[in-house]
Parts: sequence; structure tokens; C-alpha cells
Amino acid sequence: MRSSPRAEPKGTGEGKSRVGLPLLFWRPFRRRGRKEEWIAALGFLSIGLLLIVLFVIWPSIRTIWFSLFDSEGFAGVRNFARLFGDREIVDLGRFLRREPPWGALLHNFVWILVHLPVSVGLGLILAVVFSKIRSWWVGIARGAIYLGIVTPLIVGGVIIRFLFDKHAGMAPQILGALGAPTPWSAGWTAYPETALLALVIGSIWLWTGFSMVLHSAGLSTIDRELYEAAQIDGASELAQFRYITLPLLRPVTLVVAAMTFLWELKIFDIVYVATMGGPGGASNVLALEMYFSAFRELDPYRASAIATLITLFSLPVGYWFARRRLRR
Repeated sequence: MRSSPRAEPKGTGEGKSRVGLPLLFWRPFRRRGRKEEWIAALGFLSIGLLLIVLFVIWPSIRTIWFSLFDSEGFAGVRNFARLFGDREIVDLGRFLRREPPWGALLHNFVWILVHLPVSVGLGLILAVVFSKIRSWWVGIARGAIYLGIVTPLIVGGVIIRFLFDKHAGMAPQILGALGAPTPWSAGWTAYPETALLALVIGSIWLWTGFSMVLHSAGLSTIDRELYEAAQIDGASELAQFRYITLPLLRPVTLVVAAMTFLWELKIFDIVYVATMGGPGGASNVLALEMYFSAFRELDPYRASAIATLITLFSLPVGYWFARRRLRR
């Protein structure tokens, strides 16, 4: 049988030339386009990268370098050993046995231990409660709670100072009317027993709005049909919260907890304005101690060691957060 002239073998050289010829002309233009895109991208990013190098990377390298020296020369890790032996940083002899000061590092850990679960948990609960209530006052309540996170921390420190003041503060006045003894009925920020607690309680209001807003955004992504199916099966509100809301909000909660931890570790503004680390160092924290070392004692080596210590505590959480973002 004679083959049809239309039936040409696909693997012939003529077929390859017909397909390959346009590709040969197209590839240089495609490569040239990619190269131009890379050049344009680098041009747009160059200013930002330059600023990051000048104001973030280079100062960080210099800070770590300074932390390895003292006034006599190279010190290695001796600066860090001195920090852990300094009662202004760690005072295990007084910790939980007597009233503060316990050392700036332990004050940070106490702050994290109390503030992190309360602010994250309270923000989650408020987000769930407000999502189930349909009333005119919900928007006002959300705005009042979120007001804390948009308030400058300097202003927040002033508010905390007046909130726990003996004469103007609401908390001492109420406790004094109930017959509470001093220092609970006096100015909280003026007594070592209550100064750190006053700052932690005030910071809970300043940060709970952040947790509430992120959890509210997470709740809006959960399919409502899951709750409807659970209600049909007879699940209670508590069961729905435990088996639907909590598991599906777990990624959001982890992000909020990580951001809260980093915020607490480098807290400075509130303490500086409200108590200046006092009385007697009872509310001192690492960032404030770093400031004192650098600008009061004029000891850049000790200040650099404290800054490096804060960075080392932040790295595991920062590394986890970066990996999580890259996986997404």
C-alpha cells in the first residue's frame, strides 16, 4: 500500500527542524529576559539591602566582636562568665525566697512565664467569645482591647505608672478600700514586692490586642460547616472549642507565642518610663541593663555581651519562625 503523503514520521529530521528552529530563535530572548529581570530586581532591592547591611548586619557583627573584648584586650567568653556571676543579672540566692531584685535575666524569665500564657490565652478566648456574639458593643470592646497594641510603649509606661499610683491609681484605691495592706494599697511601682508585677499586668493589656486580632483572623478562615456538623452531632461549645477551634488555630497560636516571646525578651520602653528598673533594681530587665552599661557606665564591652546574650536567647525562636515561613 502506498503511504499517504500527509502521514509523515514524527521522528524525522524535517520534523525536528520545524520544531527546533523557532526554539533556537526564542531561547536567547528568553535568557535575555530573565537576565534583565534579575538586574531590575537587584536594582530595586539594592537600596534596601544596603540599609540592612549598614544598620543591621554590620552593627550585629561589631556587637558580637565587642562582646569578646574588655578594657584589657581579648577576653573570649569571660564577659559572659562575669554576667552570670553578676547579681544584677542573676541572683539565685534571692530568687523566690525573698522579694525582688532577682537579677535582670530572671526578671525577663518571670515576665515570659507570666505574660506569655496569659496574653496569648486571653487573646484567644476573647477572639472566640467576640466571634459568637452579635451585638453593637462588640466592635467597641475590640477597639478598646486593640488600643493597647497601637499605643506607643512610652505612653503605655506612663499609663502603667499612673494606673498603680497611690493617689491616682485605680488598683491601689480599690485594694485599699478592701483593706489590703501596704504595698498593695500604696503605689505598686514604688515597692520592690509589686513593681515587677505591676509592669507585667500592664503589659498584658498592651499586648493582648495583638493576640486577639491574629486569632480573630484565624477564626475567619475556619469553615463554618465544621461547627454546623458538630452541632448536629450534639457536640457542646466546649467540645467544639477543643476539637475544632484549638487544632485549626494551632499555627496562629504558635506564631503569636513566638512573637510574644521575642517582644518580652527585648522589653525596654515600659520599664524605662514606668520604673527605670527600680526600686533598687526590682524591675530591671536585660535591655535596660544593656542601656545602663552602654550609656551610664560607658562600658561598651559589657553592653555588647548583654546584647549578644539577648540575641542568643532569641535565635532558636527566630530560626523556627524563619523555617516555618520558608516552608509555606
